[in-house]
Amino acid sequence: MYYLIVIVLLFLAELFYFKVADRCNIIDKPNERSSHTRITLRGGGIIFYFGALAYFLTSGFEYPWFMLALTLVTFISFVDDIRSTSQKLRLLFHFSAMVLMFYQWGLFSLSWWWIIVALIVCTGIINAYNFMDGINGITGGYSLVILVALAYINREIVPFVEEGFIYTVLCSVLVFCFFNFRKKAKCFAGDVGSVSIAFILLFLIGKLIIQTEDFSWIVLLAVYGVDSVLTIIHRLLLHENIGLPHRKHMYQLMANELKMPHIGVSLIYMMVQSLVIIGYLRYLAYGYLYLFGCIVLLCCIYILFMKKCFYLHLQH
Repeated sequence: MYYLIVIVLLFLAELFYFKVADRCNIIDKPNERSSHTRITLRGGGIIFYFGALAYFLTSGFEYPWFMLALTLVTFISFVDDIRSTSQKLRLLFHFSAMVLMFYQWGLFSLSWWWIIVALIVCTGIINAYNFMDGINGITGGYSLVILVALAYINREIVPFVEEGFIYTVLCSVLVFCFFNFRKKAKCFAGDVGSVSIAFILLFLIGKLIIQTEDFSWIVLLAVYGVDSVLTIIHRLLLHENIGLPHRKHMYQLMANELKMPHIGVSLIYMMVQSLVIIGYLRYLAYGYLYLFGCIVLLCCIYILFMKKCFYLHLQH
């Protein structure tokens, strides 16, 4: 009953946001980087923050430093959705938020170089998740897969977080998917959505890694990770400015050049990540070996796909 009430309240909150976004003209207009062709409301992913906030308020203020950190990244991302902000300002908010999240993790009891490594990895993951948000359903669907996996791991393998937190965030993702996981999306996640859900997943996976002292759990983000890293390398080889917008991700070529339905592409990413996770849980004793094998296999698939299809992008 609690989660049913949460879903209803989040659904109403999303509808209320649509009215605000419509009145304030918070919209996403198609441009040269876009994979969509119609003007759509932006920032619907703010519901992820409301999901985390709902848990925070009903749990006796569990994870306060994380919640403050999430508030910082959600705020600056929402401002950036409304009007462009400077990169330095965004980095200031993001780094401040990460320091708070590290404190919630208890990371400051470790050596200083662990903090540096964590800062680099976390920054990369958040940016990768943001870059991968480009077609209907991909952010919501991919996040759904990871959250379901985390819920299973937390219940059946190793408890690492209060399960109510995962379930409440899951409710927010389901609400978002209702409006976004369709042929004609009612809204897009926006930076506020992709960054906030990335931050939430990062917090959960980080807690899992710290609890088990096993970094191979990063396999939960393997598909996004390989696509993002290899796309950056590809663009560097093409002597491009990796800070500029582009349409060279594998999912973008599938949606734009191959004309595959957005929902179909999103389902492929969800399915592949699901298979990766199922295999990892099946061979849990070989965590690092499995992670290495998955990365190699995904890299090969990416390279073969680009060799076969990238010429279509060049022609376009």
